[in-house]
Amino acid sequence: MKLAVVGGGSTYTPELIDGFARLRDTLPVSELVLIDPAADRLELVGGLARRIFAKQDHPGTIVTTSDLDAGVEGADAVLLQLRVGGQAARQQDETWPLECGCVGQETTGAGGLAKALRTVPVVLDIAERVRRTNPDAWIIDFTNPVGIVTRALLQAGHKAVGLCNVAIGLQRKFAALLQVTPGEVHLDHVGLNHLTWELGVRLGGPDGDNVLPKLLAEHGDAIADDLRLPRQVLDRLGVVPSYYLRYFYAHDEVVRELGTKPSRAAEVAGMERELLAMYGDPALDEKPELLAKRGGAFYSEAAVDLAASLLGNGGSPVQVVNTYNNGTLPFLADDAVIEVPARVGHGGAVPLAVPELDPLYAGLIAHVTAYEDLALEAALRGGRDRVFRALLAHPLVGQYDHADGLTDRLIAHNREHLSWA
Repeated sequence: MKLAVVGGGSTYTPELIDGFARLRDTLPVSELVLIDPAADRLELVGGLARRIFAKQDHPGTIVTTSDLDAGVEGADAVLLQLRVGGQAARQQDETWPLECGCVGQETTGAGGLAKALRTVPVVLDIAERVRRTNPDAWIIDFTNPVGIVTRALLQAGHKAVGLCNVAIGLQRKFAALLQVTPGEVHLDHVGLNHLTWELGVRLGGPDGDNVLPKLLAEHGDAIADDLRLPRQVLDRLGVVPSYYLRYFYAHDEVVRELGTKPSRAAEVAGMERELLAMYGDPALDEKPELLAKRGGAFYSEAAVDLAASLLGNGGSPVQVVNTYNNGTLPFLADDAVIEVPARVGHGGAVPLAVPELDPLYAGLIAHVTAYEDLALEAALRGGRDRVFRALLAHPLVGQYDHADGLTDRLIAHNREHLSWA
């Protein structure tokens, strides 16, 4: 089995390699190709990847290359984990929206739109080259904004499924609090990528007992602290929102907070420098502890599980993924991309039925889906007016003067990545 990772020079990659090494019975990879145009990073990451495989006696071969077409040729699955513009672009995404009094974040709000505009054309070009080289390959998208990018891939006819680590992170956290194995915990996880709620936490499977009320009663303070939301918010809702909902539920507080401290991009850039220095140590043969602070926790386990299921090699029968709605949420179009539990197999992902949604959640999902429609149109067709319309539609913007100012800033900071600008 051959897998290719586009963006293989990412500092995330050793997390992925560690998962491939540990879970080789689930996903028996014989060849893993790391693809990245940054040759210096790729050499450091590739060296550590080979040492991790060697330490864990993995028989597979790790290849590094900057040649995309050669790297994906013959691959059974291609994982996308790229960041167009690097951490420098992320730093801008998290900074200039604050000038208009709006949240600066890499996947949500105006910064998330900027990332989508930079990313969608690049990902579609990569996917088309994969299709020319190997039309049967599955594309697993971990590239943010996952929902918009996955929808672009699916609309272009690619065999694609989107993946995020929020659900698996919560599953692991709840399992630890309940003192059960993660496999015993099933989440009623519903919404869009980075806009989800856990409506239930079930033991034993999708039809198991809902222990979410018990979790909130006994561990509500700890869960609220992790989400950085007041405990009473969780008690009043009776659900567990994704930590990304803080940008919506406490927008003004977050804007004030972001204006008084270094950006997350600056923190991550510092970590990346440290990590790359570590990766260059020939004695290092395991992922360093610092990597856990970089983000992407449990990404490797989710990716292995998804790839194994798509390639017919086992894997969990039900996984939380990003895929077409196809009637799952009746208030959305069939071709909207949602993030819900799905039955995953060789033919792709089929969403499970979900509980009827309270208008409190359904309304925000519909609102953000409308924004994503406009964001994808702007990414595919370009133009200042399309960017403005997407920003005006976003619930974190919503005022014409903010949308105008953000449009000008977005274009000014991203001109080199926008072919139409």
